Amino acid sequence: MSTPSELNDIEEGLAFRPKFDAAGLVTCVATDAATSEVLMVAHMNDEALRKTITSGEAWYYSRSRKSLWRKGETSGHVQRVVEMRMDCDQDAIWIRVEQSGAACHTGRQSCFYRRIEAGEGGAQLSFVDGKRLFDPKDVYRK
Repeated sequence: MSTPSELNDIEEGLAFRPKFDAAGLVTCVATDAATSEVLMVAHMNDEALRKTITSGEAWYYSRSRKSLWRKGETSGHVQRVVEMRMDCDQDAIWIRVEQSGAACHTGRQSCFYRRIEAGEGGAQLSFVDGKRLFDPKDVYRK
């Protein structure tokens, strides 16, 4: 538990002290710097965060692959970081990026291409921007 002084320092001070979760990750929201559209939500470990800061390109930690990855290393659709911000308690990061190509591995501009709507049988999804900018089968061949 943080003391009032430590809490004040985290929330009001200028010391960079990212608060990683039990898995060593911090959540990162990436938005388009020009349009403010939310492009994706991903996670960073300490190494991904440091590489993002020093390189000016977005790096993330893949929980499914359990490995570090630079956004666009396979697709060529990189994210150039324009600005990075830390939230009030330093457990989430917001990066504003210039997105080259599509942000989503499904080939879409944003990972948030479906709307949640109330329906007869419960919540349902509907496409709001389902247009693909590329075919994932062509880009992510194994």
